Amino acid sequence: MLIDDLTKPERVLWDAFPRGETVDLSGGDQDFDATNAWGPERTIRAEVISALLLGARETEPGQVAAVRLTGARITGTLNLGHAHVSVPLALTGCQLTDAPHLYWARLRSVHLMRCRLPGLVASGVRIDGHLWLEGSHIYGGVWLDSAHITGILNLTGAYLSHPNGDSPLLADRLIVDNNVYCDQGFTAEGEVRLPGANIGGLLNLRGARLRNPKGQALYASRLTVAANMFCDGGFSAEGEIRLRGARIGGYLSMVGATVSNPARTALNCDDMSIETDIYCSDGFRSDGVVSLAGVHIGGLFNLRGGRLANPAGVALNLQRAQAEEVMLRPAEPIKGVVDLSYARIKLMRDDPLSWAPRYQLDGLTYEMIDPPLTAKERLKWVARDTDGYIPQPYEKLAETYRALGHDGERRSVLLAKQRARRDTQPVTRRIWGYAQDWTVGYGYRPFLAAAWLVALLAIGTAVFQHHHPRIQEPGHNTQFNPFLYTLDLLLPVGSLGQEGEFAPHGIYLWISDALVAAGFILGLTVAAGATRVLSRE
Repeated sequence: MLIDDLTKPERVLWDAFPRGETVDLSGGDQDFDATNAWGPERTIRAEVISALLLGARETEPGQVAAVRLTGARITGTLNLGHAHVSVPLALTGCQLTDAPHLYWARLRSVHLMRCRLPGLVASGVRIDGHLWLEGSHIYGGVWLDSAHITGILNLTGAYLSHPNGDSPLLADRLIVDNNVYCDQGFTAEGEVRLPGANIGGLLNLRGARLRNPKGQALYASRLTVAANMFCDGGFSAEGEIRLRGARIGGYLSMVGATVSNPARTALNCDDMSIETDIYCSDGFRSDGVVSLAGVHIGGLFNLRGGRLANPAGVALNLQRAQAEEVMLRPAEPIKGVVDLSYARIKLMRDDPLSWAPRYQLDGLTYEMIDPPLTAKERLKWVARDTDGYIPQPYEKLAETYRALGHDGERRSVLLAKQRARRDTQPVTRRIWGYAQDWTVGYGYRPFLAAAWLVALLAIGTAVFQHHHPRIQEPGHNTQFNPFLYTLDLLLPVGSLGQEGEFAPHGIYLWISDALVAAGFILGLTVAAGATRVLSRE
C-alpha cells in the first residue's frame, strides 16, 4: 500500500500505529443512525487496518504498536483470514460496512466495543488475549465455532441478531480459557449455540435476554464450565434452554429467572453433572417443562419460592436424578406433574401447602424426608401418584418411618399399602382382603384379633350360659363350662374336651357352627398377617 494513497484520517491512523496511540474520529458523536455524520473525514478503509496489522508499518522501538480507533466508519472487508497478527486491535464506537473475516487467524487481543457491524466471521480463530465485543450491535451473526480464546470473551450488553433467522452466535466447540460474560443487557434474537464449548472460568448470563420462541434460545449440550454459571439477575429466555449433558464445576444460579416455552421443554438439564447446587428459586418462573432427568447434583437443588407451570403434562422432571438435597417448596403448587420416578435423594424437603396435584413416585428413594409428617398426612402425598397403586412408594415411606423409630406410623403406611393393593384385585380376593382388614388389619393391627376373640368369646359364653347343650354320650360326667366350650369352638386346632362332649341343637347349633367358622377364619388371617409381618422383618 502506498502512503500517498492514504486519506487524511488514514494517515493519522498510520502515524499513530507504531506507538499504539488511540485515533478518535468521533468528535463526540457515535450516533449510528445519523448517516450524514459519517462523512469522509471519519472513514477509513479496512485494507489500511489490515495492512497495519500485517506489518506494513514498522513498530517504534520501546513502544507497543496497536490499531486503536474510535468513532470511525470502516469500509470494505477487514480480511485477516489465516493471518498471524502480533499486535492488538481495538475498535470503539465504529461502524463497519462488512463483516470482518478472522477465520483460522492467530491474533492478539481483539476489542470491538460499542461497534455496529453486519457479522463477525471468526471460525477457528486463536486469540492470545481477550475478545471484547461489549455493547456492540452485530446483526449478521458471530461465528466462533472451534475458536480458542486464551483470555476473556466479553459480550456484555451486546445485541446479536441475524436477518436470515440463523444463529446470532455460533460457538460450537469454542474454547475460552478464562471467563465468558454475556450479561447486563446482552440480547440475542435467535438460537445461541454453545454445544461442546469449554469455558475455563465462569459463564455469566446475568440479566441476559434470549429470544427464539420457535426453537432453542440457548443450545449448549455438552457444555463444560469450570466454575459457576449465572442465569439470574433478570435473565429471561423465550424458547428452550438446553444444557443437556453439560458439566459445571461450581453451581448454576437461575434465581429470579424467567424461562418460557409453553407446552414444551423450557429448561433442559438432562444428564447434567454439577459439582454443587442448582438454584431455581426466589422468583424463578417457568412456563413449560423443567427437566432434570438423570442429573447429578453434588449439593442442593433448590426450588424454594419458584413457580412452575405445564398443566397439560409434566412440569418438573427429576426422573433418575441424583442429589444430596432437594428443596421442593415452591411459592405455589406446581401446575402439572412432578416426576420423581427412580430419583435418588439423600434429603428431600417439601411442604404440604405447595404439593403438586400429581406425582410420579415409583422407584423414588430418599434417606430422609422433611417434614416426615404423620402417616395419615404423608399418605395423601403418596395417593397423588398418577400411576395408581405402586408398592414401592409405600415401602420406602414405611422404611423411613422405621429409621425414625416411628413404628406405629410404619404399620399405618403398610396397612394403607395393602388396602390400595386390594382395590386392584379381583372380587374374590377383595373379599378375602376385607376379611383380613376387618379382623387383624392385614397383620399390622394385631390387637383387632384379640378384640374379635374377646367379643366372640363373651357372646358365646353368654349364649351357652343360658342354654347348656346336650351331652353326646349319657353316662359321661364331663362338667359343662360355657366359657371353655366357647373357647373350644373358636380354637381352630387342639381341644379343651368340651366341643366333642356336647351337641347343641336348633338355632344354637347354627351359633356353634358360626363360632367354629369365625375361629377358623380368624386363625387363618392371624397366621397370614403374622407371616407377612415376619417376612418384612
